[in-house]
Amino acid sequence: MTPADPRRTSPAALRNREPILAALQTHLPPNAAHVLEIASGTGEHAMFMAQNLPHLVWQPSDPDAANRASIAAYREDCGLANLRTPIELDATAATWPVAACDAIFCANMVHIAPWQATLGLLAGAKRTLRSGGVLVLYGPYLEDGVPTAASNLAFDADLRARNPAWGLRRLADVSAAAAGFDGPQRVAMPANNLCLVFVRNGF
Repeated sequence: MTPADPRRTSPAALRNREPILAALQTHLPPNAAHVLEIASGTGEHAMFMAQNLPHLVWQPSDPDAANRASIAAYREDCGLANLRTPIELDATAATWPVAACDAIFCANMVHIAPWQATLGLLAGAKRTLRSGGVLVLYGPYLEDGVPTAASNLAFDADLRARNPAWGLRRLADVSAAAAGFDGPQRVAMPANNLCLVFVRNGF
């Protein structure tokens, strides 16, 4: 990678992309034609999912300009017709630049952002998802009555040391804040992570 190359890389994205793809293939609704990705980061997930789910239109987004430049560079490299140009989207905003979609995917944002970002994500997903659409959240969570892996406890401590507003969230708190959704369905993932699948109930 040259100094001028805007593409960013994430070792975690490379490690977890295959299990996430399998979860999406299983849990996305059959009519999920338009998928909005929140906090797309480097863009590696967006490119990989668009490559392997060619029947879906994949819309990446990120509030960070450097991340959007990375996503755009990956998009240009792969030349996929179903991978859209990245858009600027702040999960906490009262309005989003997407009117409606069939599914929303968000990986590793909930714990690396203030709690208000999760509340904004849930509120925005409620506004944006069509009835029966799904919201899929990927990452580590704290579960009542379930021992937390030592690696997740260390990760949580590191996050809070970097920013007191960050940190692993209790699954119960995320579920309680998800008004307008059924679920979540809990899908165990490698490395002590979860996929949480919420379904927009239409009410």
